[in-house]
Amino acid sequence: MKPFKFKEFTIHQDKCAMKVGTDGVLLGAWVSLEKHPESILDIGSGTGLIALQLAQRSSAETIDAIELDAAAYEQCVGNFETSPWGDRLFCYHAGFDEFVDEMEDKYDLIVSNPPFYAEDVSSGDQSRDNARQSSSLPFDELVQGVSRFLTEDGNFAAIIPYKEEGNFIDLAKNVDLLPNRITRVKGNPEADFKRSLMEFSFHQNKPYIDSLVIEEGRHQYTKEYIELTQAFYLKM
Repeated sequence: MKPFKFKEFTIHQDKCAMKVGTDGVLLGAWVSLEKHPESILDIGSGTGLIALQLAQRSSAETIDAIELDAAAYEQCVGNFETSPWGDRLFCYHAGFDEFVDEMEDKYDLIVSNPPFYAEDVSSGDQSRDNARQSSSLPFDELVQGVSRFLTEDGNFAAIIPYKEEGNFIDLAKNVDLLPNRITRVKGNPEADFKRSLMEFSFHQNKPYIDSLVIEEGRHQYTKEYIELTQAFYLKM
C-alpha cells in the first residue's frame, strides 16, 4: 500500500488496521487552537494522523499519542520520526485504561477519533475490528479518562456518529464536560447527517452549532470543506 502524502508530512499505513480517512482529517483540521495549547494528547492515534496535523497547526511543545495495537503503534512512531516535528511528538504503546492508571500528566487539549461501531460484528481481521468497535474503548471510559487528564481551561474534541451525539453529551456531562461547539457533517446536501465534530470543556457555554457538507457532487468539494482541509490535502 502506498503512503498517503499530505502537504507537509507523509503517512505510512500498510501496518495499520484503520487507514487515513475523512473523519481523522476533519477532526485534525477542525479542532480549535485559539487557546494555544502547550500540551496535546491524541487518544487512539492509529497512524498518528491527527497528532501530526496538530503538530503542523500548533506550536505545542508536547504532543503525546496513545495506541494499543502493536503494529499501528510501530507505524505511528515511524510516521512521527520522519515528520518535521519528531522532537515534539511521542507515542505510548498502551490501552487507554493502562494510561489512565499510570499517568498523572495534564493536557491543554485532548483529541480522539474513537472506535464507534457498537454492533458486535466481525470482519475476520481482529486489528481492524478493535479499531472500529467501541467495545475496545467505550465512550464512558473515554470521557472519564479525559476528565482526569484535561487542564481546568482545556478543551476535548472528538468525532463520533451523529446518532450518538445525545448519548455522548450525557456521558460527558456525568464528568462535568460540557459541549461548547458542535459541527454536524454530511457527505452531500441530500444526505443525512453522518458525523458530529464535538468540542467540550469544563465551562458552561451555549454551544455553537453549525453544519458542514463535504461534496456538492461526486468529487466536487464544497468551499467550506476545501477551506477547512486545504492546509493538508495535496490537491486542495
